[in-house]
Amino acid sequence: MDTKVHKTLTDRPQGVGASVKRREDRRLLDGQGEYLADLDIPGTLDVHFLRSAVAHANIRGIEVPENRRGAVFTAADFDWIKPITAFSAAPNFNKSDYHALVKDKVRFVGDILAMCVAKTRAEAEDIAQECLVDYDELPCVTDMEAALAPDAPRIHEHWDSNLYVESRIQTGDLEAVRKAAAVTVKKKLRMSRHAGVSLEGRGVLAYYDRRMDELVVYSSTQFPHVIRTILSQALGLAESKLRVIAPDVGGGFGIKNNFNPEELAIAALAMKLGKPVRWIEDRREHLVASPHAREHRYDLTAYADSNGRVLGIEAEVMVDAGAYSVWPWTAGMEAGMSCGVLTGPYDVQVYHGHAITVCTNKSPLGPYRGVGRTGACFAIETLIDAVARAVNRNPEDVRLENMIPASAMPYTAPTHKHYDSGDYPECARRALEGINAPAVRQRQQTPEADGRLIGLGVASYTEQSAHGTAEWVARGLPVVFGFEPAQARFTPDGQLILLVGIQNHGQGLETTLAQVAHEELGIPVECVTVRHGDSSVSPYGMGTFASRSMTMAGGAVSAACTKLAEKIRRIAGHMMGVPPEAVALHDNHAVSGDKRITLAAVAEAAYLHPERLPPGEDPALEVSAVYQPGRSSGAFSYATHACVVAVDTGTGMIEVLEYVVCHDCGTMVNPMIVEAQVVGGVAQGLGTALYEEIPYDEYGQPMASTFLDYILPGPTEVPDVKVLHMETPSPHTRFGIKGMGEGGAIAPPAVVVNAVNDALRHMGVEVSETPLTPDRMLSAIAAAQAKGNN
Repeated sequence: MDTKVHKTLTDRPQGVGASVKRREDRRLLDGQGEYLADLDIPGTLDVHFLRSAVAHANIRGIEVPENRRGAVFTAADFDWIKPITAFSAAPNFNKSDYHALVKDKVRFVGDILAMCVAKTRAEAEDIAQECLVDYDELPCVTDMEAALAPDAPRIHEHWDSNLYVESRIQTGDLEAVRKAAAVTVKKKLRMSRHAGVSLEGRGVLAYYDRRMDELVVYSSTQFPHVIRTILSQALGLAESKLRVIAPDVGGGFGIKNNFNPEELAIAALAMKLGKPVRWIEDRREHLVASPHAREHRYDLTAYADSNGRVLGIEAEVMVDAGAYSVWPWTAGMEAGMSCGVLTGPYDVQVYHGHAITVCTNKSPLGPYRGVGRTGACFAIETLIDAVARAVNRNPEDVRLENMIPASAMPYTAPTHKHYDSGDYPECARRALEGINAPAVRQRQQTPEADGRLIGLGVASYTEQSAHGTAEWVARGLPVVFGFEPAQARFTPDGQLILLVGIQNHGQGLETTLAQVAHEELGIPVECVTVRHGDSSVSPYGMGTFASRSMTMAGGAVSAACTKLAEKIRRIAGHMMGVPPEAVALHDNHAVSGDKRITLAAVAEAAYLHPERLPPGEDPALEVSAVYQPGRSSGAFSYATHACVVAVDTGTGMIEVLEYVVCHDCGTMVNPMIVEAQVVGGVAQGLGTALYEEIPYDEYGQPMASTFLDYILPGPTEVPDVKVLHMETPSPHTRFGIKGMGEGGAIAPPAVVVNAVNDALRHMGVEVSETPLTPDRMLSAIAAAQAKGNN
């Protein structure tokens, strides 16, 4: 464990704090990346999954044409594999068995019934078209509240209800706050379900390597080592007989951070056939059957004094987690996370939260960039604005007055989260200055030439990262993700290879981890190779998710390189005739006064000329290290987003005119990459706020299964985002780094909704459901006009 806070080193031009260009971009932009669909293994057969066309039914049988029976495989062919079961230590948690191939009952449109195998995907699809499924349809449930009714159809017949799990947080005397409050504000909010829509869909390729006597599984995944472990358990195969490889991964965002039934099915089929088989997800499959995101409902009450100072909050968070609990996160992840961080950056002393996770006939809900924090931010930030309206004050002022001051750090929130460091009010002030809030308010005084209405929105959040062992244990998951390893190995010619257990799928980790090595060793980043994604090459690691990779893997690389530096100093000192403590590492050299020797010369001695080593020094230059943060409660990043919108009340269209983010993720390893991550997150968050949605009809049919129906923000919908940086190092992590990968996607729904409500305030309009589609906008405007006429 390490609590050292980084100080910028002026002699490290490529080290921590430098905006080094991403090294991986050259091959990716030149088309030299190798994604799962690029793999060319002779004899590979393509698989198409026959999926359920109905939401809830018993399966009487599947009729397969006589000439296709050798090409269609059902659950009966794999009675030896175990279902995917996500266990939770939470009290009264209802677990679900998620079968790779359904045996007798389907529970959502997209549930897998069979695998159709052919030389091409097109032929496999044709085979699936020839199969006839005999469904005995059952009543389905697609609404959370309806699913909890006593007489609702049971999705898992052995459960007492359609409730996965519920939990409560109760801090402070709520009754006393109710009596003391001068103002009580209530809000109901909805955040709609949508998909992850990574640029590359999911995919799996598997074959049995006879020479190595192992099953090789390529998967477009975010955590290959963890997939190896759960595959081993599900297949009944020793981990030593399994190799899981993640090639280049074209985006993940959480949807590739689950153990999916397709991975288990393809691996089992490769074992059965003894031939390479693969499945490449098409976009319709992705929209219908991949783990979905969001779908929250909030019932909120804020109690405040006459100035808008929030005294206490009541919150009920209800999440539709779909038909099965995803592994390893469990169905309770989203509601528990949202309820557990809802007070955000605010100094609220009394908080009572109730998290409810419901089972319905929809695709399972999984992690997506921001996880429950996007909903929590949506809840608390729209509530703060509503409190400001109730006391007739500017929401910017009310927000600042309610924030935790820097002097209170470290701070324990009523949700029991431990905020390690930061200055939340200063961050908000900088965002307001960046958007020029006074000028926006002045602009609102004069009608726009095109008749549109201008609104200003602000939203702030906290983002937990660097979760340690105790934090994961408290969440009751089947895996505890509390550490990360790294191995640093010099080659005899002085090049450095870093072997890490995380998985790079767009974050620039091949660059930033090399920068950490440069910081510790003085080796140019061009001389550093980062290896990841192969369970048989890299040390066992937990993967990339929860904004953990730079804090955890960066810490591990630093620890390994620090040990390596000590050995280099001993060897170089011996070779130069000086004590190790007199040796510094700079510019690819070991230096002592006017003496210098290249790192390549040190590596050559370590591997090829042990006679040059100090007495008792072991040959080779290779070190392994495991990193855990200094405190398990994590390091909290935070930010304030501010935006200006223009609303056309005639069409319901919304344009985001300006967008500013002030962000603090502690010490930035590479500010250029941090900024790009924030901007990319904002683009995704605008999708949640304005465009993306998968509604279901009363029969459980998803109504957005192609890009004709599912709308994504494009270049013309995403404004130029101005990113401002603050750096408040964490006392609990190496260099003071805090994770930031999810942050950009957390605040956009809240900030856009607040801006729209600000624009329409004089009309009595208050929108409360995302995405803010033109239909929803026009309905809200019409409802306000009708209310005003009565």
